[in-house]
Amino acid sequence: MRDHMRQDSRAIRFIFLMGLVSLFGDVTYEGARSILGPFLALLGAGAATVGFVSGLGEFIGYGLRLVSGYFADRTRRYWLIAILGYGITLLAVPLLAFAGRWEVAAVLVVAERLGKAIRTPARDAMISHAASRVGTGWGFAMHEALDQVGAVSGPLLVAGALYLRAHYQTAFGILFIPALLAAAALFTARRLYPDPQALEDAVPPSLSQPAADSRGWRHLPPVFWIYTLFTAVSVAGYAHFQLIAYHAKSLALVPDPQIPVYFALAMGLDALVALVAGRMFDRKGLLTLMALPVLSIPIPFLAFSRSAPALLLGVLLWGGVMGLQETIMRAAIGTMVPSDRRGLAYGVFNSAYGLSWFVGSSLMGVLYGWSISYTVAFAVLLELASIPVLLKVRRLVRVTGANGLEG
Repeated sequence: MRDHMRQDSRAIRFIFLMGLVSLFGDVTYEGARSILGPFLALLGAGAATVGFVSGLGEFIGYGLRLVSGYFADRTRRYWLIAILGYGITLLAVPLLAFAGRWEVAAVLVVAERLGKAIRTPARDAMISHAASRVGTGWGFAMHEALDQVGAVSGPLLVAGALYLRAHYQTAFGILFIPALLAAAALFTARRLYPDPQALEDAVPPSLSQPAADSRGWRHLPPVFWIYTLFTAVSVAGYAHFQLIAYHAKSLALVPDPQIPVYFALAMGLDALVALVAGRMFDRKGLLTLMALPVLSIPIPFLAFSRSAPALLLGVLLWGGVMGLQETIMRAAIGTMVPSDRRGLAYGVFNSAYGLSWFVGSSLMGVLYGWSISYTVAFAVLLELASIPVLLKVRRLVRVTGANGLEG
């Protein structure tokens, strides 16, 4: 019993340390992302360009996780891959301070997302081992909550700089400080926990074949693929914040310093929703995911309106949905797939996520140029289409009787 409690305590400390890495990392890149829409507009980019660059960044950030997840599982060099990814991200963001053209900024945006693509499957696989001891949903919720503390602090830091009449480039330069803190926390976690997989005593029940039979993507469980389809359809209808921020600046709905404040509020709600959703997922399973399309449908009506209060409400809902996506969407993978395939599974899942967000964001940017109403209709139709796919996942879960996913 004492050894079990000691191992649980080690798992919690590991999740906390990785949460600190994400906290300082989010101060860096979420601070930058909160003003990228207005910054690109200031450099001369149009709505279609903002939608394309934002979508391309997310596609790179999610799509290449398939490759990094495969290599993470194949090489077992989880720490090396995570450190490489964080290094790219934490360098790209401060370099935005030197971007004088939107094309240069776009390259750095994509580089930042590339770093995220490299590190995330390895990081999530490591966290999943520790989270299995405290509840998969709760473990990822703790990590997400710390992550979002940084996601709130970064935009507020940038908003303060803009309020004090600093240039956008100066605001990006300030973010070099939290980047250094993130690197310090990362190397501390690596030194204290060189083998996070040892934190997991046993593979939790799953819908898959035993781990020995799960040696390639073809052997990932059927429910995983249907679940990934649901995610892709839902995310394609989820507007990117950069496009929402572009809309706010183009119509002058709020002053420039207020836009990152709105983003900070969204990230704060993200953290609160993550904690609640993590607990609900551990108790109710996939039923919790029904909140995704329900909460996503009102977002485009509000976020692309001509009213500042409606814009704020839309951004808050956007943050709540992000909290669900970052917590229970990831947690479900940890219960569907055996331990030795999770890096690959997270890679496949995130590739589909990124591709769908890229396509959706690009189309929304084009549709915005034609009519805002087209953008709203596109988003709503996709969220409605995702509901029957999620119901199919739940039916399959009930047939197989998988533990941890029924609800």
